[in-house]
Amino acid sequence: MEVYLLAIEQAGPVPLEALRASFATDDVEFTPDEDGQGFSLKADSSDVLVRLTVGAEHLPRFSKEVFSGSPEAFERLGRSKAFYRLSVEPGGPQPTLPVFEALWAVRTLLEHVQGVLVDVTAFKLHEPDDVVEITELDFDIRDHVHLHAVQATEGDTPLWVHSHGMEKFGARDLEIFHLAEGDLLAAESFLHELCTDLAFGQGPALRTQVGTSEGQTFMLVPSEEARTNLLGVPLETFEGHEGLFLSVVSPLGRHNTSQLLAPYRERFEKEPEEQTQAMHREAQALLPAFLARFQRKGLMEPLTFLVRAPFDTHPDGNTVVENLWLEVMARDEGSVVGKLVDGAVHTTEWRKGAHVEVDETQVNALAITREGRTLDEQEIRALLNAERPM
Repeated sequence: MEVYLLAIEQAGPVPLEALRASFATDDVEFTPDEDGQGFSLKADSSDVLVRLTVGAEHLPRFSKEVFSGSPEAFERLGRSKAFYRLSVEPGGPQPTLPVFEALWAVRTLLEHVQGVLVDVTAFKLHEPDDVVEITELDFDIRDHVHLHAVQATEGDTPLWVHSHGMEKFGARDLEIFHLAEGDLLAAESFLHELCTDLAFGQGPALRTQVGTSEGQTFMLVPSEEARTNLLGVPLETFEGHEGLFLSVVSPLGRHNTSQLLAPYRERFEKEPEEQTQAMHREAQALLPAFLARFQRKGLMEPLTFLVRAPFDTHPDGNTVVENLWLEVMARDEGSVVGKLVDGAVHTTEWRKGAHVEVDETQVNALAITREGRTLDEQEIRALLNAERPM
């Protein structure tokens, strides 16, 4: 299955000897094509086939209305003179493995040529820096799928939200019906969570009642079955979406899922400013002792030190402040250096696992865990005071 196109700005292939040297590892078997225009990679249980097509006239057209990407990515695409087609066998015991082998092949090619990556299943453009982050940082399903909202009916809940991009993991895309505008962020959070499970081959069994991480119940039913009791949605709504989906429905098989999304809506409720300010004052008061205790932490102590700070994200060109948690890794002249525990909710500007540095004055909450359990406020104060010099 063709999953990626790497559009490059030169009119010919990367020299095979250069590629042979780049792929010369014990983990990868590099086999060039006889014509020198492509090659195959065999790694573990996955195969990646790479074929080159020369000539901008053969490059497919990618509409900005359909594909997401930065203006710079579309500019690179416009300068392309050839493109590598990357194909994998989707699925298998580790469905993410073939996808990441293909991405590593793209990253290696980009060490030799200028280009932009097209995810043909998720309708996304990725610049070279994006590819580096995707391959190095923790898995974020938002790098691999695109959620599409379509007005399917009239009324208060007219939206049909569905994913694109899951087929490269050997899974069907997901869909959910009868949502309101105010449900979109909650639906995105829920669908991303479910898509992640499916991408790792850990999705729920079909037609079986299962629970979310928040305790709500639902079922996944093949779309050709679930849509039979879908009322008020004209058939032309599905033009251009003829593929098979998995529909999210209630345990009774109905398309009323508002209650299912209720806990996810709470994630997007804005924290009262008074609460944020109070937490900031308390965190700043404890921060010197907190960081001092972090620096005294023994190598075998099962303690994790976490701080929260504001980060700017820019969904749809707007600036939104999100408070994100990071695991403290070091202290550096008035700054805290750490690794993000979770990525930003609204965009992938701040990815889970990214190393960041924040000014100590920006820290607005603290937490300590011991062997995975978060200590309560009294336990934290006792820990910080236990070794305080007299």
